[in-house]
Amino acid sequence: MPGSQTRSRPRDRNNILNRPEFMSLNQPVRRETSGEGRSRRTATRRPSQDSSDGAPSGDGVPKDGSRWPEQDCMQLNPSFRGIAINSLLAIDINLSRRLGMCMVGPRGPGAPLRPMVALLAFSGHALPWLCGTLLCLWRSDSLAGQEVLVNLLLALLLDLMTVAGVQKLVRRHSPWNAPPGFLDRVALDSYSFPAAHASRAVVVSRFLLNHLVLAVPLRILLYLWAFLVGVSRVLLGKHHLSDVGCGLALGFLLFSLVESVWLDSAACQALLAVGSLHWAPLV
Repeated sequence: MPGSQTRSRPRDRNNILNRPEFMSLNQPVRRETSGEGRSRRTATRRPSQDSSDGAPSGDGVPKDGSRWPEQDCMQLNPSFRGIAINSLLAIDINLSRRLGMCMVGPRGPGAPLRPMVALLAFSGHALPWLCGTLLCLWRSDSLAGQEVLVNLLLALLLDLMTVAGVQKLVRRHSPWNAPPGFLDRVALDSYSFPAAHASRAVVVSRFLLNHLVLAVPLRILLYLWAFLVGVSRVLLGKHHLSDVGCGLALGFLLFSLVESVWLDSAACQALLAVGSLHWAPLV
């Protein structure tokens, strides 16, 4: 017996499994309870799940809905069309502010001409044209004159409501962010785009040129007046150059619309009867 023990000791020393780093292999296997097994399984699964959350799906987008940095960089790089539009808007704002500096402020280089420019801008306001058309319609006795004046009144109202609606949708402020004055609020001209005065000047000038027999110098003066009304609003710092350009184009469009739906004399007389409360007796 002692000899067998002494022989087994050298064998245990030479056995590799008896080394300290392999002692855990000689430990008997313990049966884990169901609770411990579940906790260990969840602990081993969590890192894999966390790593798989950011893994890309089949279409190259991460499963958690985030975006790759490369995709953000691609959105930050605008297209050529975006660069061109932003450049044109910057030029428009810069030129409009430079032109407005001539009249804005008491020390501007064009300050002495400000009353004349303001009067020119007021000639395109809605209030004098609406009041003047109503006064002429009240004093007119001919059917042909009443027909022209009723259609002119409808054109002015259409221009007023259309420009006010577009301004409410776009909500573009003036180059100097100046609040609208009392006369602008009366004419529903609260924002910058499109220019209401320029649109109204085109409608009136085209209307007068089509329905009045005028000499060539007067026709040229009407076109020049419509253009100067739009420029005066830019000089006063109320509109951008693009606002005036779009206002002129809108005026031509509205005039074409009014000419296409021109009301004849009978329809105008019916509207005048309704407006003056002169109802025909019912039979």
